[in-house]
Amino acid sequence: MFTGWLIYDRDDVEQNKSFIDWFIEEAHFQSLSLTLVLREELTIGITDNRPSVHIHGKKAELPDTAIVRTMDPLLSSHLESCRIFVFNSSHISRICNNKALTHQHVMNLSIPMVDMVFSNRDQLLQKQPFDFPFIIKKNSGRGGKGVYYIEDKKDLMTCLENFKNHDFIIQKCNVQLGKDVRVFIVGKEIAGAVLRENNHDFRANFKLGGTASLYQLSAQEQALVEKIIHAFDFGMAGIDFLIGKDREFIFNEIEDVVGSRTLSAVSDINILKKYVLHIITKLKKRNSN
Repeated sequence: MFTGWLIYDRDDVEQNKSFIDWFIEEAHFQSLSLTLVLREELTIGITDNRPSVHIHGKKAELPDTAIVRTMDPLLSSHLESCRIFVFNSSHISRICNNKALTHQHVMNLSIPMVDMVFSNRDQLLQKQPFDFPFIIKKNSGRGGKGVYYIEDKKDLMTCLENFKNHDFIIQKCNVQLGKDVRVFIVGKEIAGAVLRENNHDFRANFKLGGTASLYQLSAQEQALVEKIIHAFDFGMAGIDFLIGKDREFIFNEIEDVVGSRTLSAVSDINILKKYVLHIITKLKKRNSN
């Protein structure tokens, strides 16, 4: 049986308890013994010129794999240096938890996206790149947090008060607001897709009061998704698309630490069964090399 750590921030454990229990149970069914480890319990560093990992101050017995459910590329990279198979990889974590970097990488795939500017507070105060309205997003935001719809100067100044020490992207918003499609990915497979809609907020996130329904990708939409899949080495991820005025897909972002609340709510797709199988397959392949 393989061993693994399921790593969460302490503050995220309670609201994700059912997902964590499901993950550990599904892993057990497939001969992967998962242990919940809190990020706050881990100390990483270098001892005698070698990478070290301690839990509660004691040298840790390292697992075969670590599923990192927090945005921490340094932690992922450090665990990889200890020869732990990390999901998602530090490469994916570094890119996909930075919205500007994500767009830079996807841009090279010739996938439609809205016009945008990478900026910060000082630069935006000197020059506003687009006419109102537009969207400002914190580079490291997720779950709809750190996203602002800017209609006028008052909105802009309120937003910038919250963004004093953050880089962000500024985007045109000539799309259908309050609507997007999230595509769930496991490895190179499309596990399912969900249409998210919110009539009360420009953000379509399920957690923000939106609704969700299972979505059938067209052949053209699937081809766009597969371009991204083949350019990245995902474990499990969510790829989000805005919907244009003519109902076309417009790339929005990639969610590294993706949950399955919406997919589970609208289907019987067992994405964790697929994910654990993907992890086990990767571990067996590494051990055979």
